[in-house]
Amino acid sequence: MDKWFEDKFQNRRLRDYTQRHLDNQDNKKLSFSRKFSITIWIIIINVIVFFLTFIFASVYGEEQIFNYLALNPTLLFSGFFWTLFTSMFLHGGIGHLLANTVSLFFVGSFVERIIGRKRYLWFYILSGIFAGLFYALLSFLFGSLGIGEKIFVNPSVFAVGASGAIFGLLGILAVLVPRNKIYLIAGPIIALILEFVISSVYPSSTAGSVFSFLVTFYWIFSFFAIFSFNSSLIKLTIPWEMPMWLLPIIAIVPLVIIGLFVLLPIGNTAHLGGLIAGLWYGIYLKKKYGRKTAMLNKMFR
Repeated sequence: MDKWFEDKFQNRRLRDYTQRHLDNQDNKKLSFSRKFSITIWIIIINVIVFFLTFIFASVYGEEQIFNYLALNPTLLFSGFFWTLFTSMFLHGGIGHLLANTVSLFFVGSFVERIIGRKRYLWFYILSGIFAGLFYALLSFLFGSLGIGEKIFVNPSVFAVGASGAIFGLLGILAVLVPRNKIYLIAGPIIALILEFVISSVYPSSTAGSVFSFLVTFYWIFSFFAIFSFNSSLIKLTIPWEMPMWLLPIIAIVPLVIIGLFVLLPIGNTAHLGGLIAGLWYGIYLKKKYGRKTAMLNKMFR
């Protein structure tokens, strides 16, 4: 009887010890995953993928990598459906990466605090996929001829980047906190437009190459200026304050108009698709959580 009791007691202690050990391991994993916000994790993944893409492209060729990972409307509707997801984490250059990571850092961090980690992660992924599908469908149907190519982009053109999902986040904020003030960093966008205007007018000139280098330098400078929180440096990036509801309009409509005259490497229809997803989800959240939305609007007038 004593032996049986002792064995049972020892077994129970062993099970309790094992369970505590497993719980501690789970807590360590959980605490590590929560050391960073979902926004920071997405930025880290984007940066890692950018450098991995650069390495593999130098070995296997950029075209080969883009064929399998970037969004191409023609290839998408031939069965490359996974590119709706993979293209969200690819970027066409260091300037493109910096623009999206800076935007995601400020906009994404705000949205994540409002709607929570899990809801934020699922929405980010789904809005990015919807933005890509919206872009690809319009391009496939209307992008092959005439003015359609200027508005919807030729279906043979590859599209990459996180901006579709970012516009989804802007759509949420435009509904939940429409009067909140936000800054559009206009300088890099203006520089990019000027670069493509000059390259279109002087496609093979030395001046065009020099200006392209200066634009890249200015993009990198703008990135560090924003995070320096130095008001004098930030002014050089031409920040433009506006209410949240106006930002998506300003970020899409002028570029569509300019794109009618100059071929810009910007997927405006992907931005519009992401924005539509964000507006829809923002309206859903506003109806479901009316009191919380009212409190948010009082805080961000």
